[in-house]
Amino acid sequence: MQSLLLIVTSIACTASLSAQQAISLFNGKDLTGWTGAAYEVKDGILISRGKNLISEKSYRNYVFEFEFLLPPHGNNGLGIHYPGSGGPSSAGMELQILDNSHPKYAKLKDTQYHGSIYKLKAAKRGFLKPVGKWNRQKVTVKGPRIIVELNGAIITEANLDELEKKNPRHKGVKRRSGHICFCGHGAAVKLRNITILELPD
Repeated sequence: MQSLLLIVTSIACTASLSAQQAISLFNGKDLTGWTGAAYEVKDGILISRGKNLISEKSYRNYVFEFEFLLPPHGNNGLGIHYPGSGGPSSAGMELQILDNSHPKYAKLKDTQYHGSIYKLKAAKRGFLKPVGKWNRQKVTVKGPRIIVELNGAIITEANLDELEKKNPRHKGVKRRSGHICFCGHGAAVKLRNITILELPD
């Protein structure tokens, strides 16, 4: 009887989650819902023109999806669990958005390439589309677990509890909630179709 109850409860929870809808975090017209840097909106596309563009709301468990287009040697980042001040890669954590193919980045550390949790966890390479083509990325954050999917392939899987033990001086890896931000590093990286689905605790 107990096992049957667990199965029914599990099915109910799954059905409830699947019924939820992701919401858009970019309306294609302006920076409603965001604060910070002077990113530009043009023809329904968000273009990096400044430093950190920060979500007004703070998030804990969620599925965040977006599309991005890199120019040659393009460099940006997706900040998660960001407290709103300080460097996103240290006060929070930064998932690299980077043109891995450019010679400028040939000698980076493994934890500095696209999809990596900057200086904490290396991502698999070889799944980025050529420069000038749109990529789709999905980031799942659930408690200490982070999964990054690029164009349908899982490139990063991390357990923050384990990373915290290996990097005790890193402030961001200790956090389990915060703002989402796009980290501008000077390149005109383009973004669109930005959505989030909040997950139950």
